[in-house]
Amino acid sequence: MHELLQQTWGYTDFRYPQEEIITSLLSGKDTLVLMPTGGGKSLCFQLPALMQPGLTIVVSPLVALMENQVQDLQQKNVSAVLLHSQQSRSSRQQTLKAIAQQKIKLLYLSPETLLSLPVWNILIQPEIIISSLVLDEAHCLVQWGTTFRPYYTRLGAIRPALLQYKPSGTKITIAAFTATADRITQKAIISSLQLQQPTKFILNPYRKNIQLRVKTIWTPRGRRQETLKFIRDRPQQSGLVYVRSRKNSSELAVWLQSQGLVTAPYHAGLSSQQRRKIEQDWLSGKLPFVICTCAFGMGIDKSNCRWVLHFHAPELLAEYIQEIGRSGRDGKNAVALTLVSEATGWFNPEDKQRSKFFSNQLQQQLKQAQHIINHLPTQGEIAAVTEEYPHGAVALSLLHNIGAVSYVDPFQYRKQTTQVSLSRWSKVQQHWQKQMQQFLHTKQCRWQFLLSAFGFRDIPKDFRCGNCDRCNSSNN
Repeated sequence: MHELLQQTWGYTDFRYPQEEIITSLLSGKDTLVLMPTGGGKSLCFQLPALMQPGLTIVVSPLVALMENQVQDLQQKNVSAVLLHSQQSRSSRQQTLKAIAQQKIKLLYLSPETLLSLPVWNILIQPEIIISSLVLDEAHCLVQWGTTFRPYYTRLGAIRPALLQYKPSGTKITIAAFTATADRITQKAIISSLQLQQPTKFILNPYRKNIQLRVKTIWTPRGRRQETLKFIRDRPQQSGLVYVRSRKNSSELAVWLQSQGLVTAPYHAGLSSQQRRKIEQDWLSGKLPFVICTCAFGMGIDKSNCRWVLHFHAPELLAEYIQEIGRSGRDGKNAVALTLVSEATGWFNPEDKQRSKFFSNQLQQQLKQAQHIINHLPTQGEIAAVTEEYPHGAVALSLLHNIGAVSYVDPFQYRKQTTQVSLSRWSKVQQHWQKQMQQFLHTKQCRWQFLLSAFGFRDIPKDFRCGNCDRCNSSNN
């Protein structure tokens, strides 16, 4: 293990608890890992993949994140490949052939690509050895699985489905990695993936070098002016500005450009080529900062990102932790500023309107799910449901999460006979939204609030980071 670490990665020793996690995976144990951003999660599943026979499948949410890791591995002469829908047909065929010939050690793909028939039909071949299934950024299973990435909730059916085609005695280990998951999310990950008595590595997400600040603004103009001042006060520093919609990203980028700043919008509405260029320009320093939605930055390693500004606060603390974690990965001081409208919303109602929009969207999804469950056959093909109902895939995903349906395999569902309540899921979402608002307006140390919210009960009641705007009034 240590020889491989030095030969391939050039490190002389592991950081805690990398060696322990690798040992768990090599021993064939299902594993759940919560490790702060920048803590070296990728190494924990990449290294054992090289020590085990056969293929390690890495399921990841974003092409940019996968490209980053695969390029790094290929430079180290590791047989790692990426499959995604934007590749040319010839490139995909070449990769599929290499998988079929068992020439690949690490295969990176999204849940949607994993469950595409050309890929699935190769993986189920009895002679294809699969040692591990790794879910990177596992919080996406909970955050995105019931909204716009319903394939995530079908991942738990993959291992039993694959094992049906493999020789008797075959074992496939599942590992889930994330930087953010409270206790509710941890339970959801374990349940959804059907982890079997998983070994857990739950590390405190505290990053003492990141200064947390929240500032109240009174008008839309004030929000833009505060953003402009914050960025101009940090010339030559790399950073990220997070917004909550494509429209916000484009409009704010245009306005900041009109003020003489060099930046670009980044969101899912751009072509893959445009997104890759912006990512590379930011990594190289050509773009000092980007106006981005939540898709940007996940897993992208830029060590000298000095600040993160939330032009809009995220709806969930898990998103907040992920996004501020893009900064200060080199261990040097970084600032995370969040701008919020004054509490009443009289002067600037946009924050309240945004939260109401997301809440209404959730209620609409619940209504659609209720309608669909009343009309579903007892058992059937998932594809048939998605064809019949415009939002059928998302509704099935939500119904699966609350126990109204189960997956016979990744492509078939079965209705459950027990009565379940759709309102339970709504209450969980409302709890998370309320928690975010409490964090923004708390009077206590902000890091203390975060650690408590994520279930770290051993934090002393008088803990103070000494570095947030609540601990240090001079930062206000």
